[in-house]
Amino acid sequence: MASLPKIHQEMCFRVVHPLDDVAEAKCSSAGLGPIEMTRSVRWSLVALRAYLVAMGVLLAYHVLDMAGVFHSTH
Repeated sequence: MASLPKIHQEMCFRVVHPLDDVAEAKCSSAGLGPIEMTRSVRWSLVALRAYLVAMGVLLAYHVLDMAGVFHSTH
């Protein structure tokens, strides 16, 4: 009976911690300018900003209400 030759190749990987690795060149965003957006994207971001501001106002009101700022002592 013929047997197939067994080929055994070891694959070795060298693990390098990122702090010990050579620093890579970083991309620079200088001179890119504003991103072009469609009208729907712009309005979605405006709506998101308004929502976040409204939630911040509600949070501030809730915290001040819990602190007793709005309760009269009469």
